[in-house]
Amino acid sequence: MYFSELPLNDQVLDALDAMRFEECTPIQEQSIPIILEGRDLIAVAQTGTGKTAAYLLPVLNELSEGKHPEDAINCIIMAPTRELAQQIDQQMEGFSYFMPVSSVPVYGGNDGILFEQQKRGLTLGADVVIATPGRLISHLSLGYVDLSRVSYFILDEADRMLDMGFYDDIMQIVKFLPKERQTIMFSATMPAKIQQLANNILNNPAEVKLAVSKPADKIMQAAYICHESQKLGIIRTLFNDETLERVIIFASSKLKVKEVTKALRQMKLNVGEMHSDLEQSQRENVMLDFKAGRVKVLVATDIVSRGIDIDDIRLVVNYDVPRDCEDYVHRIGRTARANNDGVAITFVSEQDQGYFYKLEKFLEKDIYKIPMPEELGEAPEYKPRSEKKFSKKGKFHHHGKGGNKGKRNIRTNNPKKA
Repeated sequence: MYFSELPLNDQVLDALDAMRFEECTPIQEQSIPIILEGRDLIAVAQTGTGKTAAYLLPVLNELSEGKHPEDAINCIIMAPTRELAQQIDQQMEGFSYFMPVSSVPVYGGNDGILFEQQKRGLTLGADVVIATPGRLISHLSLGYVDLSRVSYFILDEADRMLDMGFYDDIMQIVKFLPKERQTIMFSATMPAKIQQLANNILNNPAEVKLAVSKPADKIMQAAYICHESQKLGIIRTLFNDETLERVIIFASSKLKVKEVTKALRQMKLNVGEMHSDLEQSQRENVMLDFKAGRVKVLVATDIVSRGIDIDDIRLVVNYDVPRDCEDYVHRIGRTARANNDGVAITFVSEQDQGYFYKLEKFLEKDIYKIPMPEELGEAPEYKPRSEKKFSKKGKFHHHGKGGNKGKRNIRTNNPKKA
């Protein structure tokens, strides 16, 4: 379907035309009409499917009609990380190019000037506020932010926000919002805690759910069947043979990230770490160093598997087998971008063989098993245990112990210089 076939006004269509956007993605085709109807929505879609435009375009369509108060905050968009808030803000600038719609990003950092800029946008009433939960609450607690006339409340990557412990923060923000509002939630997965949040803050929502797409064909996928104790040795072998460019190693927990980072630094590798224990400013510095090439290897939890826009990552290593197919697709999707090739290698320990076997079933292919280097000893036999069960939706279930733990000059949208 083409955007011109949707009930979007001329200002939105002009912006799309200027950005050379013609055809909708499936999530846009299904979500935009529902949002324009004024219904609450819960949408399940991966990063890379065009979900940001799926909610920005209909909201901008309504705001540009001039029927909302000019001196009020009309839309709140919540994002789990500063990085995602910045990306949404950049798209907002592009889409609102021809519209008298203002916006302000609100996220953490140690810059006092930044805080004052955010305060100014919030007090003057930016149309759209794009915020991380903690920083918005910091402003709310100081008493000068009025959210009583918000018409649209949008949660992007809601599952990530809950994974990072923002449930109470979100519920605290909701208390400042009017009951009569449109609430829109986007999530890559739909665990029970997301259903609980939806039940608490959405009113009779429509649901849109896209199937998990398969990884790009350009990604060469491989695996090592190994003992847990062999994983660091495999990394040492890999990095001895490779000229390190940009590598991301995903681990299952922040504790594991810290352990792996420490071990790699002892190997004299140039390593950065990314997990939820870091302050926003620390995460920002790590990502800047990684993008600039000052850090060659980034060890991370799934906090960076979504929404990080780096085009030339050549190797992704799954230090552990992810428990969700969605997480696997997101992780390895960090490579083979912008017409580059990429490699994704997964370490499969004995306890993870069942999860990996079910992942192969989801992918409908056998992933190549790389022989263990002789100096690392004998590898375990690949014999996936049968007692791990798997649902068709791509979620692994383990039975037993453990498991898944334009106005008022706030921002001017003047045409950019060529």
